[in-house]
Amino acid sequence: MRIHVTGASGAGTTTLGRALATELSCAHFDSDDYFWMPTDPPYTKKRGAEERNGMLLADLTARDSWVESGSLNSWSEELNALIESVIFLWIPTEVRLARLRRREMRKLGRVDEEFMEWAAGYDRPGNRETRSRVLHEEWLAGLSCPVLRLTRDLTTEERMARTLAWLNPRPGDEP
Repeated sequence: MRIHVTGASGAGTTTLGRALATELSCAHFDSDDYFWMPTDPPYTKKRGAEERNGMLLADLTARDSWVESGSLNSWSEELNALIESVIFLWIPTEVRLARLRRREMRKLGRVDEEFMEWAAGYDRPGNRETRSRVLHEEWLAGLSCPVLRLTRDLTTEERMARTLAWLNPRPGDEP
């Protein structure tokens, strides 16, 4: 299985991606690890597109099964072609922003208001400038692989149960 878990920052893509990879006994990759250079403090220097795409492509093609979390919709067609299934997560903006504030405080000891403003723009109607629902929806519509949409504020356990039922349907299961 080659699964991509995507959605807005703070929607839970990394959390679900890690849990799913553990359950499926396969590798987990997160786009932030490729997009950002390792810095202290983190998330201050971006990698070039060619370098990040090459690094991720090498890691993904080295394995038969994996779960990748983050947002790959604007990275490369070569990466997109590897994806066999997509799980799209969406939760209300206020829930995401509260999660992001807690995460920022826990990880960095501060909240980056510029980042929060960027993250708040995900659901802004007509946003085509940055990572946005508009761009994700366009990308999802063009995929030839199956897409599971989880569009409620579910626990990780609930998301896992729905995802596993979708990946391995049994009679009577609903995603």
